[in-house]
Amino acid sequence: MKALTWQGKGKITCETVPDPKIQDAGDVIIKVTACAICGSDLHLMGGFMPTMEHGDVLGHETMGEVIETGSGISKLKVGDRIVVPFTICCGECRQCKWGNWSCCERTNPNGKLQAETFGYPLAGLFGFSHITGGIPGGQAEYLRVPYADVGPIVVPEGLTDEQVLFLSDIFPTAYQAAENCDIKPGQTVAIWGCGPVGILAVKSCFLLGAERVISIDTVPERLALAREAGAETIDFGTQNVQDTIMEMTRGLGPDAVIEAVGMEAHGADTLAQKVSSAVMAATVSMERPFAFNQAVLACRPGGTVSMPGVYAGPVGPVALGLLMNKGLTLRTGQTHMIKYMKPLLERIEKGEIDPSFIISHRSSSLEDGPALYEKFRDKTDHCTKVVFKPHG
Repeated sequence: MKALTWQGKGKITCETVPDPKIQDAGDVIIKVTACAICGSDLHLMGGFMPTMEHGDVLGHETMGEVIETGSGISKLKVGDRIVVPFTICCGECRQCKWGNWSCCERTNPNGKLQAETFGYPLAGLFGFSHITGGIPGGQAEYLRVPYADVGPIVVPEGLTDEQVLFLSDIFPTAYQAAENCDIKPGQTVAIWGCGPVGILAVKSCFLLGAERVISIDTVPERLALAREAGAETIDFGTQNVQDTIMEMTRGLGPDAVIEAVGMEAHGADTLAQKVSSAVMAATVSMERPFAFNQAVLACRPGGTVSMPGVYAGPVGPVALGLLMNKGLTLRTGQTHMIKYMKPLLERIEKGEIDPSFIISHRSSSLEDGPALYEKFRDKTDHCTKVVFKPHG
């Protein structure tokens, strides 16, 4: 089959790789009908995620048709259209039973390796390095789905692939980020990053009752999408973020902030930030928390900082003093996908939201993948989100 593979820093190629096979009783094989490039895939492309190996199949936003089932499968059948969550969950360990689905203790086959860094094993992830399991991803013509009776959801008739595909990751991720803000009616939320998660977070904040959402970015197409979603916007390339937020909120500040950027954040308002940027640029192992620090600075005292943005390793310098002295609550983590997929599917069915509005580029050929990765990374050709339909 054809699949998009990691071949080293900055190099994604479309290769012919072996078709997946049933390995365990709880597996299913799907024919991939739609898959997407996620912003966190760019972290892999950029070489920021450790333990990637040449030839690894990428992709964790995937859906498709079940074409084969393992002997232990009872909930799914051949012919079902399913959306596959990016996290793999067993449903039986203590973390799954507590509802901490992304902290599943059993599904990462390289859990011991991960525990060396994180202290404990966490859920296995599709197409996201060997520290998270080395499990082949879904930017491919076919995909093996372990523990398939636990996580995937069946798509009802009448909904298109594009309407439901983002239930695989970014819509639940955005919604959890908004829910973590503990939004009350009349409140204001500020969001750093107008990528796909940031845009869907705008929509999610309004669904949860926010009165105002302020989005911060500098890419014109992304700022336009944020405004289309109902947000007021700040261009950090031309405006001082803190000063502008204070002016927009009459000095009160946002009640909660969402950092939807993560590693590789760019931009600095102050001399201290610019100096720290120079230091960190010479320190390969350190990620850059510009967006996080700006968000902590902007959040009103006693407010909430929600952080869905992905980080892989040490980060510095971080404004912990501001976080502590302002009495802020920090909430973060990989998304507990199973908690959100069905409720958000119901919102899509009711017509409350159609996440497909963020798609800018579509392709029926994985051969286009390397070029589209570059467009998405470089934010050229008005590229905001890429979706593949590998079988046309």
